[in-house]
Amino acid sequence: MSNIDTKQVKRGMRAIDLAYCGMFVALMVVGAKINIVLPIGTGVTVSLQILFAVMAGLLLGARDGFISVFIYLLIGLLGLPVYAHGGGLWYALKPTYGFIIGFVSAAFLAGLLKQALKKRTLVRFLIAGEIGMLSYYVWGLFYFFLMSNFLLKDAQPIGFKELMTVWFLSTVWIDAIIAGLASVIAYRLAPIVDRFRENYR
Repeated sequence: MSNIDTKQVKRGMRAIDLAYCGMFVALMVVGAKINIVLPIGTGVTVSLQILFAVMAGLLLGARDGFISVFIYLLIGLLGLPVYAHGGGLWYALKPTYGFIIGFVSAAFLAGLLKQALKKRTLVRFLIAGEIGMLSYYVWGLFYFFLMSNFLLKDAQPIGFKELMTVWFLSTVWIDAIIAGLASVIAYRLAPIVDRFRENYR
């Protein structure tokens, strides 16, 4: 674990940390609007949000990465149209809302794994980013299955096979490429970001 990661755990948030968190909140909003709705299922969407969620974790660490994406989640629930298809409390009743929760998980887990690295290599950054991305699917698929089959009366029940083929296999390869790109970018930027945060007193 680097010095910046160790100190991050021990101290509170500084102005520089808030600035980076704010930047990634904005990037999550932008990423939501850069999306493609695939002609399968109902509302299967690929966006650049997984790019910025993974980057938030890898560049800011588990704590600040989590805070960044969690703030994005909260402002969407408060009604600002920052999600791919709008915003508001009602959004949490959509079976797909678990994927938004998954962005928070992706940032936190990618950051946690990055902080655990004794030696930072591109391969290890890639592994951390891809595991973070997969946790996004764990939350998304679990929430979709739970809401569709047990909690929403008017929802169309979904079987495990359809869940996996439509909501996982059809998009995971795209998100794996995007998460890989996020990992490469973060690997290149991490020394610069860490140095800047370390020197900011």
